[in-house]
Amino acid sequence: MADHAHDRGREGQAGRGEALSAADAIAAIATAPGRAGIGVVRVSGPALGRFATGLLGRALPPRRATRAAFRDAAGAAIDDGLALYFPAPHSYTGEDVLELHGHGGPVVLQMLLRRCFELGARLAEPGEFTRRAFLNDKLDLAQAEAVADVIEAATETAARCAVRSLQGEFSAAIHGLVAQLVELRALVEATLDFPEEEVDALDRADARGRLDRLRAGLADTLERARQGSLLRTGLHVVIAGQPNVGKSSLLNRLAGEELAIVTPIPGTTRDTIRQAIELEGVPLHLVDTAGLRDATDEVERLGVARAWSAIAQADLLLLVVDAAAGVTAADEAIAARLPGRLQRVVVHNKIDRLGSAARVEPGADATTIHLSAKTGAGLELLRGHLLERVGWHPAGESPFIARERHLACLRRASERLEAASALGDAVELLAEELRLAQGELNAITGEFTADDLLGEIFARFCIGK
Repeated sequence: MADHAHDRGREGQAGRGEALSAADAIAAIATAPGRAGIGVVRVSGPALGRFATGLLGRALPPRRATRAAFRDAAGAAIDDGLALYFPAPHSYTGEDVLELHGHGGPVVLQMLLRRCFELGARLAEPGEFTRRAFLNDKLDLAQAEAVADVIEAATETAARCAVRSLQGEFSAAIHGLVAQLVELRALVEATLDFPEEEVDALDRADARGRLDRLRAGLADTLERARQGSLLRTGLHVVIAGQPNVGKSSLLNRLAGEELAIVTPIPGTTRDTIRQAIELEGVPLHLVDTAGLRDATDEVERLGVARAWSAIAQADLLLLVVDAAAGVTAADEAIAARLPGRLQRVVVHNKIDRLGSAARVEPGADATTIHLSAKTGAGLELLRGHLLERVGWHPAGESPFIARERHLACLRRASERLEAASALGDAVELLAEELRLAQGELNAITGEFTADDLLGEIFARFCIGK
């Protein structure tokens, strides 16, 4: 069966990990560049006892912080700090790991790292410590990716979700779906040996009900993963429109601080202004742009060109117009130039001058929101609509931090189950669709993963992690 092939794939990866571990030790500075009170050099590999002896002049007890002087080849002190030794397999990588905690000066750390190279280590590649943890079955692939997501989290909510994925919640959900798939596959494939009884056997075992429950569980997991993807990547929102319609005032209101200069003079903003904020834990990357018009001087022309470049890269556009003038011919000309795939919200600003109320008007192509950036009226309507547009649901189960790779696998698995549901009594085809669905889910946790994908994933990590 297919799951045996997946097991063989994972065994092959473990075998490569063992060969790698037996061949070399790796070392890197594990703390961020710059000066700090503490800096850490991490070493991982086979038989690191010689490193402890070479650096400290003695062996180290396992898993106990030991104060010691770190020494060069001549015995002179490089630094004074703490050393920790984690013997295999009870370590982050599954190999022997030695951590040297010293002072966080770049020169001192480089001297310590160079001493590790003299003792036989090489510089670790980006993400190589975590890659070895994966190859040695200390983490599955989704957990390994969550390590980077914890480091890169832009909001507190994203950090908490990433930690839950690191602890295995996302993987547990995937394994639960795979377990249901394996049971259903075993049931379906068992009937292939008895074709005259296959339909009745499947009916008695409630195969259809099992498949429906599996589809519902997968849909729930996909939704939670999609929510987590929003927490990880956020949304790029560009504020654009004619000069002097209040774009910079809107940016300042959304950001909660005076980031952009606001004057009655049209064309005050000559460049893009960027600010990251968060709504309900979802990071929003706001970009204020120069007023869109036929500029009369070179500086403003450059600003307008940059505005259109930002618009081309946006996930969502806030097209700001003057509420008193309404949508003018110039606004319509701007709208006509916008990329067709770009989601947009038309913001009628300055309602305070009209004495009208803030409101939302749904539309076929774009929602219209009437507000005042000056007084703040209608800002909550806009914030709520932005969350609605990205599909964020503050209530419900906690999301899984997820990447586009995970979402793609979940979508393909869902498509396979949809196809299986439509097959009716074609048992052989049903068995094949279920096998393919399981393969997609297994790819998330790395039960079978191509080496080139592993290289792409871990190359994005920082060195030392």
